[in-house]
Amino acid sequence: MTASHPLPVNGTEVNAPTAKLEAGAAASDCVVKVGGDWRLNSQVPSWNGLFGQHIAANVRVIPDDLGKWDTSLLLFLVHGRAWCAESKRDFIAEALPENLQTLLRQVAEAGTAAPKTKPAAKTIVERADTLATNFGHKTKENISFIGECTLGFVGVLKHPRRFRWMDCLVEMQQCWASSLPIVSLVSFLVGVILAFQAAIQLQQYGAAVFVADLVGLSVVREMGPMMAAVIMAGGIGAAFAAQLGNMKVDEEIDALETLGISTVDFLALPRLFAVTLMMPILALYANVLGILGGMFVSATMLNIPAAAYWVETQNRVGLSDVNSGVIKSLFFGLAIGLAGCLRGMKCERSAAGVGKATTSAVVTGILLIVIADALFALIFNVLGI
Repeated sequence: MTASHPLPVNGTEVNAPTAKLEAGAAASDCVVKVGGDWRLNSQVPSWNGLFGQHIAANVRVIPDDLGKWDTSLLLFLVHGRAWCAESKRDFIAEALPENLQTLLRQVAEAGTAAPKTKPAAKTIVERADTLATNFGHKTKENISFIGECTLGFVGVLKHPRRFRWMDCLVEMQQCWASSLPIVSLVSFLVGVILAFQAAIQLQQYGAAVFVADLVGLSVVREMGPMMAAVIMAGGIGAAFAAQLGNMKVDEEIDALETLGISTVDFLALPRLFAVTLMMPILALYANVLGILGGMFVSATMLNIPAAAYWVETQNRVGLSDVNSGVIKSLFFGLAIGLAGCLRGMKCERSAAGVGKATTSAVVTGILLIVIADALFALIFNVLGI
């Protein structure tokens, strides 16, 4: 039996591509003869239409007056091999030109993907061991960085002229300029909220004037330094991590280390000094705005004159209260600088790594602020401050 399925002949073509099926008995091998010129702008026959209902164990492809060909013939053969694999037939193309067989092998190798094996689930002991190892590695990195910063600080005390004071002043200016507007707004609103909440309760006992006491102590000892530190962590800490992370990705930090320049002294210390020195100033500024917010609520809601409110605040809030907030703010600034510089200098070398480092710097900074505030509350309670 011989079946021929020539392609539709294009009017512009002299020798159209053909694919002929020659088969004997129902279960014998089939021979597909390919001939003519095979071009991408020509139609090719389908393998289902070529075989019809015929069943064969093997399919052998041979050339038959084959002319010029391009990838259209290669695609026809690739589809035929896939059709034979799906219908559980053997595809034999040994009689084709050597270069065509090479292309077929390359397509087969490129299309063969390595089997994906699902990783075995880790046991609880293995997971605990991995977590402990990662925790130990991170702890070692953090302690090493803090030690380098401490040695750098001692070096500044010994040789102050070697410190990059101009870079420190530039960073201080950035800290002040970027944080001042949001610190002003948040501190004022915190004072308003504290005064409003206190006024609702104290009015019931005729002690509305003590709103000044509550707002003054809350803002000076806790809320002023705390809110300023949180804002700095979200702005300056993230900025430090992003700047140093981009330098790590661009290999600028590696270049400094290659030149024998300490990256901690050159990059981290100016930023640490800047944020540590600016935090007390911003904390005092936040205290003033918070007290003004309480004064605004007292004057508008409680009809307490501003002068009376100020006198009551002076009588209740002492210098020790102000100093406790300033001391806290110094350590808050140090924690923000350490978190931002550490995450930036240890970030991964990719854009995603910079984003993770920025987020981690903010989270770490706020966490350290809360821990430091809790420790100071305990210390001040023991000392009776």
